[in-house]
Amino acid sequence: MAVKSQKPTKTARKAKSAGKPKFSKETYIKWYTDMLLIRKFEEKTGQLYIQQKFGGFCHLYIGQEAIVVGTASGSIKGDKHMTAYRDHGHPIALGTNPRALMAELYGRTTGCSKGKGGSMHFFDKEVGFMGGHGIVGAQIAMGAGVAFAEKYNETGNVAFVSMGDGAVRQGALHETFNMAMIWKLPVVFIIENNNYAMGTSVERTTNVTDLSKIGHSYEMPSRSVNGMSPEAVHEAIEEAADRARKGDGPTLLDIRTYRYKGHSMSDPQKYRSKDEVAEWQSQDPIEHCLEVIKENKWLSEKKIEEIGVWVRNEVKESIEFAENSPYPEGKELYEDVYKEKDYPFIKEY
Repeated sequence: MAVKSQKPTKTARKAKSAGKPKFSKETYIKWYTDMLLIRKFEEKTGQLYIQQKFGGFCHLYIGQEAIVVGTASGSIKGDKHMTAYRDHGHPIALGTNPRALMAELYGRTTGCSKGKGGSMHFFDKEVGFMGGHGIVGAQIAMGAGVAFAEKYNETGNVAFVSMGDGAVRQGALHETFNMAMIWKLPVVFIIENNNYAMGTSVERTTNVTDLSKIGHSYEMPSRSVNGMSPEAVHEAIEEAADRARKGDGPTLLDIRTYRYKGHSMSDPQKYRSKDEVAEWQSQDPIEHCLEVIKENKWLSEKKIEEIGVWVRNEVKESIEFAENSPYPEGKELYEDVYKEKDYPFIKEY
């Protein structure tokens, strides 16, 4: 029997643009382009996985794109970002070339983690993406550690730490929140609340379904955000980041979103109804941005089609790049494990 998820609130319903848009033409076009690229990359990833082009676990980000594009636009260069294993969308939004990501899925040396990490362990230091992490909740404490380093080095940068609604049940979260508040670390904790921890609804894991309340016992500024709106995400991220840069410490954002696909590629999704999925899809963030662009006549139909063609070509070329890239050699098993590389057994190998 399907368990009903949290319904979209009135503020989280499909937004129709009214009056002058809050953000610039360039911002909406970038949001639209980046979200479309993430969506098409993920759709193709799902197809390739079914075709057994690569193995391992695979968790798609379809439906949640507004969170990463809003976070990317609300942060600045030098900030650090990390998340859990549903990590394909984050580096794309931050500027990683999709070719390196697809090659990583294929386990090739040209991948962003040299083909050693696969779907759950993307990494790109150049864009400030400090990795996807396979251990549930591990990134929470690690993210606070990154924030501590930024504060210690007086960089002015902020760490953005994303987690699922299931990860908030980990004990490490409470230890981390306590320390982050005591030390006033420049960190923004983001709950990508898609209603389900694998197949278990929020209602079945807690009697406090407003997850923003978790921060209250630490006197951490906390609030819920419409995760289907890049505008709402950007504003919340920018406000939280500004607070952190001023030295006022962490913020917790319960960003409410929805994944259109299952938890992973092996998920039959029997715990939710088709009507529930359709209700959330009716507020799709990509369609919303496209409506704003059309209503303001910022792009012609031809230009919009050109964006679609460019996105499809990017995905196509990323696959060609991955399939034409080499697999790691055996000696790579011993690389990037130890700091020093002069161990005798490595030379012997």
